[in-house]
Amino acid sequence: RRVGTENPIMFTSIAKSIFGDSNERVIKKFQPLVEQINSLEPEIEALDRDGIVAVSNELQERAKSGEDLEALLPEAFALVREAAKRTLGQRHFDVQLMGGITLHQGRIAEMRTGEGKTLVATLAAYLNALSGKGVHVVTVNDYLASRDSRWMGEIYTYLGLTVGCIVSQMSDDDRKAAYGCDITYGTNNEYGFDYLRDNLKFALAEMVQRGHHFAIVDEVDSILIDEARTPLIISGPSETSVELYQQVNKLISDFDIEDYETDEKARSATLTEKGVETAEALFIQAGLMQSGTLYDSTNVNFLHHISQALRAHKMFAKDKHYMVKNDELLIIDEFTG
Repeated sequence: RRVGTENPIMFTSIAKSIFGDSNERVIKKFQPLVEQINSLEPEIEALDRDGIVAVSNELQERAKSGEDLEALLPEAFALVREAAKRTLGQRHFDVQLMGGITLHQGRIAEMRTGEGKTLVATLAAYLNALSGKGVHVVTVNDYLASRDSRWMGEIYTYLGLTVGCIVSQMSDDDRKAAYGCDITYGTNNEYGFDYLRDNLKFALAEMVQRGHHFAIVDEVDSILIDEARTPLIISGPSETSVELYQQVNKLISDFDIEDYETDEKARSATLTEKGVETAEALFIQAGLMQSGTLYDSTNVNFLHHISQALRAHKMFAKDKHYMVKNDELLIIDEFTG
């Protein structure tokens, strides 16, 4: 018999009442874990500080020997809850335990302001730090990174783990020490720039970051959507002479409009097939190229210089895209002002 679709809303509501929505189904699966964590509370409460640290050390050994973190989760969460009670006077609610499980599984836990997301993060952070590979907690500014590392750090320290914090204006030695901790707090920008700076280092010993094992992102919508629109750009002194830029710059006026294509949105300019021929002729005439084509291994570097020169001449307008102030050229960035 054919089922009609005249009232899809009614069908959806009936389906939800029978099967529940996807979030409800996931949460129901968490309930046995929460009950298991709660059942351990009396046993953990009876331990003194040395007993707590002993259990924590045992969990670390088990994690480092390759035991699945899922098997360690109930004990780990029970330990964190007890440490929070003793250090901060705060006890994780059952729904916060569910939030911790959600974060550990790589999902997004949506929580309103005041529902204790900072406390929830300690559960997943501690569990994933047991392997000794490090956990990054990503926040939106230096103030929150400093505050949370000190505040929640009391829990981790009580359990025998080390806590670090990355903020701006830190030396490389301090950064390396912070990254070497079991749990490291910092901002998305600092983590990103440290990664870029490490890729400019000439020796492994000079790099500040270690492996990237597990991260918890606070304000995920802000960091992965809003902030992600602003590119992280790092620069250093050029190892090549700037004279070539000046030489190429003089040749740009000899290009016709048919020699290049522009993209207003990306603010870029690229050579057409005719433009490649024009460029090769101009470069040979100017003595910059001896022979061959622009795509030969010895000449391919010229493509970058041509592209940059075309962008400067054809895509950038003075006092709109850049300005000159005190004899210095400043790019106007519409993202940051």
